[in-house]
Amino acid sequence: MPKSIDSLLATGTRLYLDSIDPKLVEENIGWGAVGATSNPIIVSNLIATGRFDDELKQLVTQGLTDDEIAWNLTDGLVQAAQRQFDTVWQESQGDKGWVSFELDPLLEDIENNLSIPARVSRYISLGLKWSKGHRNRMIKVPATEAGLLALEELAAHGVTLNVTLIFTERQYVAARDAVWRGAQRSGKLDSFKSVYSIFVSRIDQYCSKELPALPSQLHGQVGILNAKRLWQLNQDFWKTHPTKLKQEIIFASTGTKDPKDVPWKYVAALAGSDIQTNPPETNQAIAKSDVEFRATLFEPTSSGFMESMLENVDPHRLEATLMKEGVSKFVEPQKKLIQLIGTKR
Repeated sequence: MPKSIDSLLATGTRLYLDSIDPKLVEENIGWGAVGATSNPIIVSNLIATGRFDDELKQLVTQGLTDDEIAWNLTDGLVQAAQRQFDTVWQESQGDKGWVSFELDPLLEDIENNLSIPARVSRYISLGLKWSKGHRNRMIKVPATEAGLLALEELAAHGVTLNVTLIFTERQYVAARDAVWRGAQRSGKLDSFKSVYSIFVSRIDQYCSKELPALPSQLHGQVGILNAKRLWQLNQDFWKTHPTKLKQEIIFASTGTKDPKDVPWKYVAALAGSDIQTNPPETNQAIAKSDVEFRATLFEPTSSGFMESMLENVDPHRLEATLMKEGVSKFVEPQKKLIQLIGTKR
């Protein structure tokens, strides 16, 4: 294992891979990764390589639609990653070794014109469908209005959840409370596991674009400060609501967007606890480096620094802007995946 990644794991960080490419999963497991996630961009890029055309041909002969083929291929790829992490899941008794399966982003597509209740119903039915029979699969639900409303019922049915596209305290608290209500109804608290994906670098992109008057000391730091704040809220809540398995924050969107930043900027700033789901390129850059990490997540943040962020960044505007962009970033790749399958057909 590279010394740089070994030092990251030594801080207490759990390393996840933002990909389900079987080759990359194998490489990252060798580096100590204990989980992975999928999304329409990842699946579409994998299908575009042609490496899975044999599977696609078999599905075509079954008379399935392009949409059905897309989901069958997604399911197969996630299952393959689950098998690769199964030993980790067993050895940790269900605390690690999870692979996330994202529900249909097209539920949030404005062109579909689905009502909120209709979306909630579909999130619940799809969550139950794609979780059935899987012991180390997390169902990824976005922190949209409909997604948040579906969480309690899914958790009540024992579905393990990864709530994604979280940017603000409002979203985190709503998601956590809904999941916890459902978990208590489920009667399965011994196997209850949940994670909350806080997006980091996208917040700094937003600030750079939308807040030109932001104080200089906050440039490139708001995503980190926000993530640390939500992580602390999560720590405080579960200390008073203890469970057998860890209920964790996932630090997501950890790849850097500013070319002036080192590739491990966010990895280093948030090292020390919970989960980092890093892009393959980020993990590879770390592996090739001689960087040594320390548990910076626990280092106190100046109260004035945090107050400055809260004074200068409107969470409502930030959430509205980034959720609109975030939903689009998954809706469009899902459409392209379906179109790609049609072309290959």
